[in-house]
Amino acid sequence: MTLPSKFCAVFGIGLFLALGHLTSAPQVSAQSGQPASVAVGPQYDSTHVYVAHADLEKFVNSFIATFGGTATKAGVTNVAPVPSSTEFQAVISPVGLLSVFAFQTPIPYPLGAERDGYMVSDMDQAIAAARAAGAAVIVEPFSDPIGKDAVIQFPGGVNLQLYSHFAPTKRPPLEFIFENRVYLSRDDADNFVRSFNGFSGGKVISDDKQADAGEIGRKGETYRRIRLESLFGNALVLVTDGHLPYPFGREVTGYEVKELGATLAKAEAAGAKVLSGHYAATDRDTAIVEFPGGYIAEIHSAKSSK
Repeated sequence: MTLPSKFCAVFGIGLFLALGHLTSAPQVSAQSGQPASVAVGPQYDSTHVYVAHADLEKFVNSFIATFGGTATKAGVTNVAPVPSSTEFQAVISPVGLLSVFAFQTPIPYPLGAERDGYMVSDMDQAIAAARAAGAAVIVEPFSDPIGKDAVIQFPGGVNLQLYSHFAPTKRPPLEFIFENRVYLSRDDADNFVRSFNGFSGGKVISDDKQADAGEIGRKGETYRRIRLESLFGNALVLVTDGHLPYPFGREVTGYEVKELGATLAKAEAAGAKVLSGHYAATDRDTAIVEFPGGYIAEIHSAKSSK
């Protein structure tokens, strides 16, 4: 199946959002009960995954076998404002969406460094809100057949894609809301939090300056951990000195599941590797997994009773 040029210029996620969904009323902020300025909801936001063509099918099958869900049929398209070509697949899972790219041409700069695609209700408002909050627009808005796209950068070099649709769409809530995991220095953390919350309308849920650093591979030490929440979803800001053992810092998304042990068993059976095993942190059980093709993710469940 070959898609028209730029049909997926929303970096892929627009493909399955555009197919057969109902229109929706404006979303409401979970924090204030008031209409959200630009956010639509975490069920519309996707992690961006770049893999080699040879790994595309293996990765998608492994992820779905681990978390459940479905995938769109792979197709070749252009997701950039300049000529390029990528094979694309969208993965719709109960723990979060993925936009998966296997480029056939060199990846146009600065694409490839963005961690997520966030759906916004109005692109012009979103760009104005990003700039007002201190974010830089590093890919100016460009049009595709079903909407608009842009890439912004928050303090600390955190890149996010924004996309909007001309026609409203609707998706059911996720079973578990995924977590944007942002590793930052002490110099950047507060500026990022201020900028991101200013843009997203979010808030700080907790700011633990003595969190268990065993969560990031440094058992017996502490670090600063900031949890954020907005209508875009959850974010975890991990403030470190950069002395991180592998693979910590390589994962950009954390997925919540009902039971970590059972999920890790599914992942390994589906060809994934457990890079950092089951760790019992203060309020969660956590592990780091690498899927076929090199995608590294954190997986966690609420603290078990055992």
